[in-house]
This record gives sequence, structure tokens and C-alpha cells, in this order.
Amino acid sequence: MTSQTNEQMDLITRGTVDILREEELLEYLAKKKVLTVKAGFDPTAPDLHLGHTVLLNKMRHFQDLGHEICFLIGDFTGMIGDPSGKTSTRPALTSEEVTENASTYKEQVFKVLDPQLTSVRFNSEWMNKISSAELVEIASNQTVARMLERDDFQKRYKQEQPIAIHEFLYPLIQAYDSVALRADVELGGTDQKFNLLLGRQLQQSYGLEPQVVITMPLLEGTDGIHKMSKSLNNFIGISEPANQMFGKIMGISDDLMWRYFELLSFKELSEISNLRESTLNGRNPRDVKFELASELVARFHSQKQARDSHDAFVRQFSKGLIPEDVPECQVESKDGLCSLVSTMKGIGLCASTSEARRLIIQGAVKLDGEVVENIGCNLLANTETLIQVGKRRFGRVTVV
Repeated sequence: MTSQTNEQMDLITRGTVDILREEELLEYLAKKKVLTVKAGFDPTAPDLHLGHTVLLNKMRHFQDLGHEICFLIGDFTGMIGDPSGKTSTRPALTSEEVTENASTYKEQVFKVLDPQLTSVRFNSEWMNKISSAELVEIASNQTVARMLERDDFQKRYKQEQPIAIHEFLYPLIQAYDSVALRADVELGGTDQKFNLLLGRQLQQSYGLEPQVVITMPLLEGTDGIHKMSKSLNNFIGISEPANQMFGKIMGISDDLMWRYFELLSFKELSEISNLRESTLNGRNPRDVKFELASELVARFHSQKQARDSHDAFVRQFSKGLIPEDVPECQVESKDGLCSLVSTMKGIGLCASTSEARRLIIQGAVKLDGEVVENIGCNLLANTETLIQVGKRRFGRVTVV
């Protein structure tokens, strides 16, 4: 494997769950040089959220490596409804709803993908031309037993829940999309694995080389438990106002923040690792989360709006709590850091470092409106921070 292939694989494998099969991917990279990479999105709702961008980011990775990207809008399959993970038949969307939603998708995806290097296709292009006989031929390549191997179909069958015949058509048509596009690689969430593998099988039935399947994890929503979804109201929409997006990101847990960094950030993994290590060494996770929120808001809005959202967030959580005559002071850092515990004692917010630790453990200390949980928290050089102890003690500190 060449060094160039190694570099490609490092980026391609970042954040993935499965690559089926990796040896085929290596072979295609060596033989074809430029791969056709496909990912499909059904326009079942007008707005995309950060969960969708996990796939978009991986498409961007391939795009940055010089491969051909096909953003496939499933306007035909969208009228069937993806049965993946569903316990009942989904209501069909009208063609008008699908068309309206699809138009917004085209605008939103280019906040991640390069419009000059992206092929946007609709599967109605070929499915509207398929005759009844051809559809029967496609269906003849699969058995009912194979379809019932799908976990969601199997559960519904065992529970005697109805499965409509047209639901079997969904994975078949998604698979045929790979035939029509002659895809070398198809990307999808882990819940799409059955459909993606079916694409490999159908391509072979039509005499084509099978696509490599790459599955990506399903991003947890703001609750940190369930897959991000508008129906669960745990989503962060990429078209939401900048302030709202910033606030939602700041609201996720510290643990979930690292998951978002890995799957959503464009930072190098080594840089993310350094950020994680910095929190273990006392840096306030809130400051790191500011970096995440600022990066994502800047991507989907602008750098200026990211800065404004940061300032608005700090003001919002300090509003009504800060007296007009907050004492201000300047403290010196050591190696770019300044201990919060020492600073609290040094500027008179507590009598001793032991009292400072006790107050932090009790949850009585806030930095810019957010409760401090780590007694080893440090303030960074070249920053200004509002420290609040209890309800009435404040100090604005500039670290130099």
C-alpha cells in the first residue's frame, strides 16, 4: 500500500463503523484512482440536521481526496418511505411534498459539499422510466426470506404487525440506484446496512463490480440517548438561527461533546486528542465546547455570526445576575494556564484554596454563567472570564 493510499485510508476510515470490504476498497483505489461515491437522502422533511451531516462530512472527505461525489435525492423512494427501524408502515408523502423538501436539500448540502464538484441526482430520473416488466425483473433478484432477514421486518412479522408489499420495494429500489449510478462506494448509517449490502448483491446480478459499503454511526441527539430526530425534538438543524444552534451545542453533555467532535468537526484527530487531554489537565470543558459550537456555527452561518453567538450566549446566562460594579483584575498565567482555585483566593472571592475547592465541589462556582465541575479547572492566557461564587460574589479576570 502506497503512502498516498495510506493517507486516503486514514481520512476515509475516520469515524466509520464498517467498511465492507476494505480489501476491495484498497483494490479500487489502486485500480480506478477516482471512485464514484454515492449517498442517498430521502426528502421526508424540509430541513437537514447535524445527524445528516455525518454522512455529508464523509462525502466531503472523499471529495477532498479527488473522488466523484453523487448526492442522491430519493424523490421516488421518498414517496414509498424508508421502513428502516420502523414498527409500522410509514404514510406515503405526496409528490408535491417530496419536490418541495428536495429543493431545500439542494440549498443546504452545499454548506458542507463543494457545489462545483458535486453531482446532484434524483432517482426518479431512472425509476420513472422503468416499465412494470423491468420492475418485476428487479424484484426477481431477491427472495421474501432474504427480505425477512431485515431486523425491522423480522420483528414486525413475528409480532404479526402488517408489512405492506411496497415496503419490500424500498430496499430493492435503493439497491437499483447503485446499479443505475454504477457506484463504487455507497455511504449510509448503520441502520441502512441491509439496504447497502443489497446494492452490492444487485450490482453483481447485473454484471457490475460490487460497491464497497461504508456505514457511519447514528449521531445521538441533544438528549445524548436517542438518534438525532426532529420527531424526538432532540435535533440541531443546520438552518436554525446561529444563536439557537450555538446554544443547543453548548447544552450537550461534556461526554457527548467528544462524539460530536469526532463526527462533526473538521479538526485533525490529533488536535481533538489534545483538546481532550487539556480538559484532563484542568481546562474547563466549557471552553472546549465553545470551540465546537463556534466551528459548527461558522460552517453553517459565518465566522462573524459564530463570534456574535458566543458573546450572546455569555450575556444570556449572565443577564440579571451581574452587578454594575464588578471588580476587575489581571492575573498572570504560568505556561499559558492559571489555576481557578488560586485565582479565586488571590482576588478575594474566598478565604483559602481549600474553601475554593469546597465551593467548586458544591457547584457554587460559575465561569461565564456555567457551573464549574472540575476543581482542577484552569483559566487560559489571553482570556477574560467572569467568575461568580454563590449569588453575590463576582470578579472579572483577565489572564495575561
